[in-house]
Amino acid sequence: MSGPTSLVPVLYSPQRVMKYDQASPVPASAMEGRLSFSILAFAPGALGAATCTVDKVAGLSMYHKEKSIQIKSSASALHNNLSVLRIVPGSLTYFTVVHANVVNMVSASWDGLNFSHRQLQSKEGNIAASSSLIMQASWCVLPSRELLVLTSQKGIQMYESDGSIMVYWHALDIPEIPTAQAVFARGIAAVRENYICVGVSSGSVLVFDVPSKGSNIMLSEVLEEHREAITDMASECSGSQEGIADLVTADDSGILCVWKSGEDFQLLNKIPGFDVCCSSVKLWKGTVVAGYGTGQIRLYEAVTGILHAEVNAHARWIYSLDIAPISGLLLSGAEDSLVRVWHLTLIPETNSVEIEHLYSECVTDTQICGAKFCDGDGYAFAVTGYDLSEIIRYTQA
Repeated sequence: MSGPTSLVPVLYSPQRVMKYDQASPVPASAMEGRLSFSILAFAPGALGAATCTVDKVAGLSMYHKEKSIQIKSSASALHNNLSVLRIVPGSLTYFTVVHANVVNMVSASWDGLNFSHRQLQSKEGNIAASSSLIMQASWCVLPSRELLVLTSQKGIQMYESDGSIMVYWHALDIPEIPTAQAVFARGIAAVRENYICVGVSSGSVLVFDVPSKGSNIMLSEVLEEHREAITDMASECSGSQEGIADLVTADDSGILCVWKSGEDFQLLNKIPGFDVCCSSVKLWKGTVVAGYGTGQIRLYEAVTGILHAEVNAHARWIYSLDIAPISGLLLSGAEDSLVRVWHLTLIPETNSVEIEHLYSECVTDTQICGAKFCDGDGYAFAVTGYDLSEIIRYTQA
């Protein structure tokens, strides 16, 4: 074999977790003990193997639980059902959680003493309210402005970041005669200087050109590579302008499409999905991090599609992934009541990425549906769970 060193799939298998019946709750005690995984790497003319071991010492925690934030209505069982926006000038953090046709929005001071609440309802154009279910709410941070984007069964709403003013409405094409296929928008990402991308149930990705101010938002392009409903999408979160890829989109069949943005978006790569839903996806320093219904996390090189690592991270469906871009910490939350923290490391010599397990937290009797870091370093994170009327917060000890 010639050429640069490359990694074959890494299989990380926390055996003590996977022993449990997936229909039964995973006890917190199962999280204590030793987790190990093996990494195999092919180098020119040699095969190397290394075994990495992570100990979780009983009573020693990387994070500790803070006081929860109450919300006015409980979280729906939706993938990625939590969005966080850190407002540095005002020392505030905004949170959004979707419940049916309502978005719960909370503004929290950094000292945890002051909170303010707002609820946004699903709308259809200028109609005051709609019964249309909201599928996702997420902040889009562009260099010149920040917008809160809501997707529903009827269309796409864009608000100023504090939710005070709706600046744009885009109606979905709904057939006059109802069909077996549901119509909705889902998957939101801000890309480069002026684009917001939103996925729809047909598999299309809508690209909106957003001005630095005002409401003159235009649908500039429709990307039609997917054949199944879009589940999630993500832009390059490291802030690097050097990478070729700056958007990854995922669908119900698990297919990942990697794009380069511009006046005309260019498809760089299409990664097979093997008919397993990819529920959450991130893009960090040219690496696609994808979470699946199998409970696995996979790391791909975005442009080539090379699989760097495959991790049996959870016993049930993964609902949310997030990355702290400065530290390279990865957060995963799933139906198995577990939220895990991992560390991603780029290895320039081998042009590969390694993943290391750091921390697990069992949120008892909770089907986790949202998990997000509250800052770029991963110092704190927040969690939502189905039918919970609170946002659970953790900070580093």
